[in-house]
Amino acid sequence: MKNKTNGIKPYQKEFDYSYALGAYATIELLQVRPDIVRSVLLHSKCTDRARVVDLCRINGIPIVYDDNRIARISPKENCYVIGVFSKYEDRIEEDKPHLVLVQPGDMGNVGTILRMAAGFHVGNLAIVLPAADRFHPRTVRASMGSLFRMKCETFQTFDHYRSRFGQHRLFPFMLHGETVLTPNNCPRAELFSLIFGNEATGLDEALFGKVGTSLTLPQSELVDSLNLSVAAGIGTYLFASKNGLI
Repeated sequence: MKNKTNGIKPYQKEFDYSYALGAYATIELLQVRPDIVRSVLLHSKCTDRARVVDLCRINGIPIVYDDNRIARISPKENCYVIGVFSKYEDRIEEDKPHLVLVQPGDMGNVGTILRMAAGFHVGNLAIVLPAADRFHPRTVRASMGSLFRMKCETFQTFDHYRSRFGQHRLFPFMLHGETVLTPNNCPRAELFSLIFGNEATGLDEALFGKVGTSLTLPQSELVDSLNLSVAAGIGTYLFASKNGLI
């Protein structure tokens, strides 16, 4: 199937569309949210295209063969498949556990956390603004397409989030949390919200020290803190394990 898609340019945040770079992320997009796919770009060097072509045919999605356009969009030389998709808004579920990222700044961390959360069956992510662009191709690629398997909603402030989900037990992760989290003492909670702060500043202890039950992860004195995606991964794994999600 061939079709022309005009006006596709290198990504900018103000666009109402974005890109899934690479075959894996594009296949995830086509499998999970084919309704938002505008087109798929294929490079002449793409040798393993059968799955992509089949999914496009099944869902009536146009394929565009254009090496030059792919080169303009993707900075990586080995990117031979690009899914073009419309941006969308989700509404996270009230009856499921949540991850909450407060003003995350790094697209790679957001993408990695999306992938991790999907892997541990915590399928709802709240992002408090300002934040890294979850639709940036770098975020989508870091998530390996898991963005499309998650419910993800943005909130102007943490109070906006908390006012909607008062039934959730809140667990902010902080350097000086009141409880050191271990596999043995990880709480059981049907509805939990695990809250993580910005990579540089973390959570405001004056505010979040009074919110829910603050937690800290044990670590050596050799580092001042753990990377955001690492800390989120450890905390999410412990809660998912203790509460029967995995």
